[in-house]
Amino acid sequence: MTPELRPLSGLLDRTLVALDFDGVLSPIVPDPASAVALPGTAEVLTAVAARVARVAVVTGRPAADAVRLGGLADVPGLVVLGHYGLQRWSGGTLSTPDSDDGVDVARRRATELAAARPGVTVEDKHHSVALHTRSAADPAAALAELRPHADAVAAEAGLQVTPGRFVLELRPVGVDKGVAIRSLVAETGAAAVLYGGDDLGDLPAVAAVRDLVSSRAIEAGLVVCSDAEEASADLRAAADVVVPGPPGVQALLRELAALD
Repeated sequence: MTPELRPLSGLLDRTLVALDFDGVLSPIVPDPASAVALPGTAEVLTAVAARVARVAVVTGRPAADAVRLGGLADVPGLVVLGHYGLQRWSGGTLSTPDSDDGVDVARRRATELAAARPGVTVEDKHHSVALHTRSAADPAAALAELRPHADAVAAEAGLQVTPGRFVLELRPVGVDKGVAIRSLVAETGAAAVLYGGDDLGDLPAVAAVRDLVSSRAIEAGLVVCSDAEEASADLRAAADVVVPGPPGVQALLRELAALD
């Protein structure tokens, strides 16, 4: 038994389990549209859902995409917050706001930036736009060169830039996974939170969990880093538990479901 799970014993029915999708439930792949959840994901989430207050997926993807790619539609009580919390999927119903006008501006400018840079691609998420450099000859150098241009586009469009693994995402201001975690805790009345992530975009969720514990809004918080090939060093350092990628996350969740 992973010893860090022990503080959740006796609190399981009041525990929120919130997980990122890419790199946590799904292995990282070069084309985001080709990602699928690790086999057995729906089954283990179903087992966890039977023991805890709520299972949620909190992702930068559109919520419906995470449900479809993960095969998660039948997980009981599952809530999927897409676009860092802008969208909500629950029980087959999707709630989504209108797109920010600034995203239209960013979409046009991002397309121009990518067209001038070999290997840079644009992912249109409707509520945000992402520039990927993974296919560039030198992904890290391409990301560094692209960053000031993305910052300028964000300033022009009234958006914020969120960096990740060889990606810069332009999205509305004031939306992040920390806000999403706080909303889920308030909604469920959770006394404990287990959060699993792998990238820079997960750090606001980590900060929220730490603050909720220190302010005694919850009794226990556990941060899990899915240490896949490109996991964030910052998240790895901030985590309570580091596991070997999505298979390690799945194994930890099975332990959680069996916790006394």
